[in-house]
Amino acid sequence: MKATEIRELTTAEIEARLVEEQDAMLRMRLNHAVSAIEQPSDIKKSRKLIARLQTILQERQVAEQQNN
Repeated sequence: MKATEIRELTTAEIEARLVEEQDAMLRMRLNHAVSAIEQPSDIKKSRKLIARLQTILQERQVAEQQNN
């Protein structure tokens, strides 16, 4: 998911997606610790997506504070 696609989502949708991605990454990391997963690069992709989601949420919070 690209940043432009994330920006089209509402704040609530981004927060929900963030929780889902964090849970998915945790499961991947635990599975990878037990036995090698097929696509270890998925962990890296998930981590970057989480960072994008958090960044856009932070941008919205800063913009909201500046407007008030």
